[in-house]
Amino acid sequence: MVGNRPVKKWRIGGIECSVWENEREANDGTILGFKTVSLKKSWKQNEIWHDAQIQLRRNDIQKAILVLQKAQEELLLNSDNLEAQEEE
Repeated sequence: MVGNRPVKKWRIGGIECSVWENEREANDGTILGFKTVSLKKSWKQNEIWHDAQIQLRRNDIQKAILVLQKAQEELLLNSDNLEAQEEE
């Protein structure tokens, strides 16, 4: 990672997303620049901080958004079903 600092960073609670500038050498010796995204979740357990992090490329971001939306739909739909069953 170029400069070892993110180009941009956002945080909401224990979730953080950072954009990184990277470089790699092509077969012909030229240096190619590209960006990646890291997604990190931090949490505290038994007074010890932990985190989990994944790196995504540009083409991965929309796929991650889609599967997270599907997971959210499932959780919300199941939550509504449970509440409806409890009311009966």
